[in-house]
Amino acid sequence: MKITVVGTGYVGLVTGTCLAESGNQVKCVDNDTAKISCLKDGQIPIYEPGLEELVERNVKGQRLSFTTDLKSAVAESTVTFIAVGTPQAADGSCDLTAVKIVAGEIAEAMQGPQIVVNKSTVPVGTAELVTEIIQSKTEFSVEVVSNPEFLKEGAAIDDFMKPDRVVIGTRSEEAARTMRELYSPFVRTGKPLMVMDPPSAELTKYASNALLATKISFMNELSRLSEKVGADIGKVRQGMGADNRIGPHFLFPGVGYGGSCFPKDIRALSQLGKENGIDLEILGSVDSVNDSQKRVLSEKVVSKFGEDLSGHRFAFWGLAFKPKTDDMREAPAIVIAEELVKRGAKICAHDPEALETAREVIGDSIEYCEDPYEAAKGASALLLITEWNEYRGPDFDRLRGLLKEPVLFDGRNVWNLNLAEKHQFEYYGIGTRGSCDV
Repeated sequence: MKITVVGTGYVGLVTGTCLAESGNQVKCVDNDTAKISCLKDGQIPIYEPGLEELVERNVKGQRLSFTTDLKSAVAESTVTFIAVGTPQAADGSCDLTAVKIVAGEIAEAMQGPQIVVNKSTVPVGTAELVTEIIQSKTEFSVEVVSNPEFLKEGAAIDDFMKPDRVVIGTRSEEAARTMRELYSPFVRTGKPLMVMDPPSAELTKYASNALLATKISFMNELSRLSEKVGADIGKVRQGMGADNRIGPHFLFPGVGYGGSCFPKDIRALSQLGKENGIDLEILGSVDSVNDSQKRVLSEKVVSKFGEDLSGHRFAFWGLAFKPKTDDMREAPAIVIAEELVKRGAKICAHDPEALETAREVIGDSIEYCEDPYEAAKGASALLLITEWNEYRGPDFDRLRGLLKEPVLFDGRNVWNLNLAEKHQFEYYGIGTRGSCDV
């Protein structure tokens, strides 16, 4: 099948590459000439495990190519995916500017009937909107399909190639058949491919992210109660997760969620509710809890060292909002750094992949170290913010010798109190017994 994917960001590049991997002829289009030039040279603009190798293999196999020429790409395709950014607007709603522009450009480029697929995360009614835009600019027929992505950064390739489900929103039997054919290689193990109306498909994406974010905020709020009453949130999590109705996933407390999806999708869904006269109160609380949770670790630092942090230097391990990505969008590390720096602290941070993107977001208000132990040298305490695997089993004896004071603030409960006691550290976790003085 000949396919065009408009947008070479996270979703577009992963989608185009994985569709090429299953034998389709895919052209990825972007109006950023520098990005397209880099992609043609084999340079991948994002960090995603396995993506670089997959792109290289499919470019070499002549199934995947990159271009700025949307007109020729669309003219040669029967299916065109829209995978452009839908950032948060000032009121929290989803900004569809890029989607509208691309829809118009697709219409002008069409040389025959097209199936246009909304892969970007968009609010209910977008399929209808895109249909209206395209049909107002072309005489050719178009079927606009909603096909939301469910990709986790750090596991996107597996999520696309081995999906939990594929959601297709269309009222056209012909479009449904084409989409079934396109996705058939990815659902051979029996995972469901669900065909529904476009509004239901569009809402499914927001509803899924909203529920996952709700679980995270609920556990984070419960972790604060656990500390107050002397409970261990880790044991509480195990007890809850053993219930089949609840399950063990997304029950890990920490310093809050970030990234490109949960924060903006929660706000967009809340705004959609307001526009339709529905106050989604739970979602407002989810967002509020997450915002305050990003300050929990800095509050623990202040409780230990005082409001005036002048003369203190702290080591950060982890900057990206989660492991296996360099994404800094709404990362808790940004807020934690701001809270400490404004109190006079100095910070030296390490992250295996996100140092460059962190520099773009945080700037020179903190220092950046290429080595995690270098970051810890002379620091008053170490703050673990992102649970990269390489942080799980450090050389604690070496670490204790480098730190000015043997203090650990574990924002992801990667370590534990017993481990801290063994290596003579003062330990502060999330939702566990507050500290251990040894």
